[in-house]
Amino acid sequence: MARSREKAQEFLKALGMSTDSIGVEQLLAEFRAEMDAGLSGAPSSLAMIPTFIPIDRPVPAGTPVIVLDAGGTHLRAATVVFDEAGRAQADDFARFRMPGADEELSAEAFFDCFVQILLPLAHKADRVGFCFSYPAEITPDGDGRLLTWTKEIRAPEVEGAYIGRNIGDRLKARGIDLQFTLLNDTAAVLLAGKSIARIQDFGSYVGFILGTGTNTAYVEDNRRITKRNDLAPQGRQAINVESGNFSRSPRTAVDERLDEGTNNPGEYTFEKMISGAYLGRLSLRLIKAAADEGLFSGRGSPHLRQVRRLSTVQADRFLRDPAGAGPLGNPALTGADRETAGFLISGVIARAALFAAVNIAAAVLKSGAGRSPVRPVCVNIDGSTYYKTRGLQPQAERHLRDILGGRGVHFKLVRVPDSPLIGAAVAGLTRP
Repeated sequence: MARSREKAQEFLKALGMSTDSIGVEQLLAEFRAEMDAGLSGAPSSLAMIPTFIPIDRPVPAGTPVIVLDAGGTHLRAATVVFDEAGRAQADDFARFRMPGADEELSAEAFFDCFVQILLPLAHKADRVGFCFSYPAEITPDGDGRLLTWTKEIRAPEVEGAYIGRNIGDRLKARGIDLQFTLLNDTAAVLLAGKSIARIQDFGSYVGFILGTGTNTAYVEDNRRITKRNDLAPQGRQAINVESGNFSRSPRTAVDERLDEGTNNPGEYTFEKMISGAYLGRLSLRLIKAAADEGLFSGRGSPHLRQVRRLSTVQADRFLRDPAGAGPLGNPALTGADRETAGFLISGVIARAALFAAVNIAAAVLKSGAGRSPVRPVCVNIDGSTYYKTRGLQPQAERHLRDILGGRGVHFKLVRVPDSPLIGAAVAGLTRP
């Protein structure tokens, strides 16, 4: 095992993928520089999108709000009310197929689907918090204009349309007046952290998602969002960083080859280094590159070169049971081959954990909060890749303690169940 580990570590270091070869301070500085540029409107890989969601308004207790969560091929609806302790009670929960997931719909048919979903709930509240996790331009009035569909939704006439306005107008024709607040899933994760503010006083909030994809949201002073001139300078709001598109992280030849084979080469390169959609694919490319360099046996190398697919879930299962079934479970691999493959996959995960920590730390530091131990920054983390990938969570949290603790910055990591729904409820209740 010692020799397998040594070979893998030497290969990772030579390739530039070892965490020891990554300059954390430089990477952190570049992340923050890109954030500053995005806020000013200068060229940047980070879009730094204002959400127009105020952060300083308290979440009212006892006031119901309707919530919608649309972020894939399914749609969830419920009503939510918070108690005096900030605990959320969800009722009237229902799950639907996302309109346009199974067949192409006209704009009229698409929006009428939402009308039908909302009609049974409309008498229970007058506000709707809508977690809408498709590319959309959020407007100052809390609406969102769909830019383009993703996730195979087929309703082309809806592109360019305002979501809340179109649903709301159809409800008004029925005598129902609802106020819509749209936000994306990362902003919702941030606001879900705010929902627990009654039990602890926080200096600021960060939302971080590491699942199939990745993104970050944090709280910024309006006066620092200089690319807009229509914001009250004394206010604060959540910013959607679009951190998966960060372009200044050090990439290896293996990263570049993976990127070239995607449908959006050159875009979201950071996401392709840390998220669940790519960690397995990246691991397989790394293993094949190592096979070409002679790190595996004469029996194992031919098999590894023939493997066509390795998902992040399969890579994780291999780490937990190297002798189990799966693309790397072929008997052609020797015990040493399996150990080497495991060390290489662990190297990919270790780098992802470090990059995730730098991402989170940049957002915490950009907020300017956390200087007092009694008012830490609340970091709500969501996503199965973060919590279920072997070794990722503890390594990321160790790096966070090193980066932020060394600067005297206090933070608290939380995990709020059903963050998209809870955050949508907070948004619906706190918009003026």
